[in-house]
Amino acid sequence: LAFLALILLFWNDASAFATPGSAFGVHPSAAVEPNTTLGENKRASTTGDLHSAIKSQRKSIAHVQGNMGTQGLVYGAALATTFGMQTIGFIAAYLLKTETFYDIFGGINYLLLAVMSAVLGATGDGALPWMDDPRKILTTVLFACSRGWLLLFLAWRAHERKGDSRFDEVLGKSGNPPQPGGFFVFWMVQAMWVMLISMPMLFVNSSSAIKPTFSGYDIAWAVFFGIGVLTEIVADIQKAIWVKRGRQGNFCEAGLWKYSRHPNYFGEIFQWWCLFAFSYSSSENPLGGYADPLWWAGIISPLFTMQILLTMGPTGICNAEGKNLKRYYDKCPERYAKYRENTSILIPFIGYGLIPQFLKRTIFFDFERYEYKPPSDDSAGKKDE
Repeated sequence: LAFLALILLFWNDASAFATPGSAFGVHPSAAVEPNTTLGENKRASTTGDLHSAIKSQRKSIAHVQGNMGTQGLVYGAALATTFGMQTIGFIAAYLLKTETFYDIFGGINYLLLAVMSAVLGATGDGALPWMDDPRKILTTVLFACSRGWLLLFLAWRAHERKGDSRFDEVLGKSGNPPQPGGFFVFWMVQAMWVMLISMPMLFVNSSSAIKPTFSGYDIAWAVFFGIGVLTEIVADIQKAIWVKRGRQGNFCEAGLWKYSRHPNYFGEIFQWWCLFAFSYSSSENPLGGYADPLWWAGIISPLFTMQILLTMGPTGICNAEGKNLKRYYDKCPERYAKYRENTSILIPFIGYGLIPQFLKRTIFFDFERYEYKPPSDDSAGKKDE
């Protein structure tokens, strides 16, 4: 609903997306002044006046941009859209007493921010039309591929699992009274997640810096960003196929999973570091991105991703490792111990078994808290005494 409202609000600025002379280049409302006659309006639509008409359209929201700037407008609209959408999702989900579309709302939210930031970012004074800015096109397309896959995967997973046990308590499915406040917190955390992860993409799309060509630095980080997205997609597909085939071998060693215990999480973390680095060249600061506080704010994206996937119990590696490794040590302890010793926890590569233990525990993120610690016989003996 918030997205549709924004589309209606800024429909008159659609020509900001178009190159001069394109079908989008002329709009019925193009820069019509209150006292402009029909004949004058027609003359303003001619090829000679088209550039000035487009500039006039871009200034139709000058009362907002004058106070906030294009970047402030994009970030503010993204913030309002995200928290508004997640609030609507909470209300609908609580009334229906379901969590089925929780993850789906998150995925759709990402895609809305990509489209909205592309639209609003092209309205800035001096900004290139979105279709003429390869930096914004590349960022938006790769971001949409990443989050589009996330949407499809989470929708499929929700369908397969037919529910999410994380919400049983707050929705009263465990026999306790429903907790609307707790359920609302889940939705607001998702809003914060969407907003923070999107920061580098918003930075690129809101920038008015004109850099139509790519440097070697840009090309390298764009390629790495694509590799990160592809790694996550391939890893998710390989794991899903393995599950569908009956979980052969008790733990997954298919494809990338032979070289990393969590290649999907590696892809998720790696892509946001790459996008943050790629966004450096979009800084409007004459001194460069290193002097731009808004560019530095984008580092929250990869850091927050690492926080979620590496340290938070209900999800990520903490949820997959530790006590949840019991099923592997019960069924195939020797084979799994060998796999664990020789397979990186994140970065897919060969030769992990040769890495010293202190490096595994530090720069390779294979922390001790991820180890499985079976109940000791001593504790049971003390209870008997």
